[in-house]
Amino acid sequence: MSSTLALPESGAAVQARSARLTPWQAWGLILIVPYMLIFLLFVVYPVGYGFWIARHPHSYVQLVEDPIFVRSAINTLMFLVVGINIKMMIALMLSGFFVQARGWIKWLSVIFILPWAVPSIPTILSVRFMLNPEWGLVNSLIFRLTGEDGPNWLNDPTIALSMAIAVHIWKSLPFWTLILIAGRLAIPADLYESASVDGATNMQKFRYVTWPSLRTLYLTSTILSMIWTLGDFNSVYLLTGGGPADMTHVLATLGIRYLRLDQVDMSMAAIVCALPFVLPLVYFMMKRLAK
Repeated sequence: MSSTLALPESGAAVQARSARLTPWQAWGLILIVPYMLIFLLFVVYPVGYGFWIARHPHSYVQLVEDPIFVRSAINTLMFLVVGINIKMMIALMLSGFFVQARGWIKWLSVIFILPWAVPSIPTILSVRFMLNPEWGLVNSLIFRLTGEDGPNWLNDPTIALSMAIAVHIWKSLPFWTLILIAGRLAIPADLYESASVDGATNMQKFRYVTWPSLRTLYLTSTILSMIWTLGDFNSVYLLTGGGPADMTHVLATLGIRYLRLDQVDMSMAAIVCALPFVLPLVYFMMKRLAK
């Protein structure tokens, strides 16, 4: 009786077999190649080209000396500090309202979510038409009720910027309210029942049950909202166009102003100057998600 002794494979043979792609891995590479090409062509190349155009120091010197840039940076900070905090605080309060299990609240939530669901161009332009000082709906109502003409809403820089912040809040508020509603629904009902047994008031329930459970989600949503707001082009450009006298521009719309003036290097420099706002937010965002 003869026996066959199986010899161990050599290291080179094992390495060659392990390096061979399986059919699933091969198809995965084939399907991912178009996406990589699109990413290189439409993301890496434009960003790299923009940095290359904005490489000259004199572009940043001219940018800092431009009073419109300084005003745009201040407006951007106003959006981040004032607009985002007001929006998230309102979203936190509304999440407690819409989480109630009542029929009429469910129907009201459908109406509430419409501004976020409808595209930005028709909704924001409709607000702009309503604020027209001559034939807009708002001033027409003011004239009928008081007999006096209403303010010129979009010709005053302070009022126009406030309207842009209000439109931004109105447009994105439903989304963040839904996020916080989901966070509230994830809190175990036993915690509220135990708090009720202990005689806790509604304010105490929020302080000791709701807020500790929502704090991480709230802060993460606030940081993410700041990142998205830095790129919010529609709220300002569609409502005010940066006017009056380019006083309501933010960094997201300032680049378009320089492009219209045929100052491509200044436009790219303005976009690069937004990175000091974005990078710290991205860092804190990724740090929180890593935890």
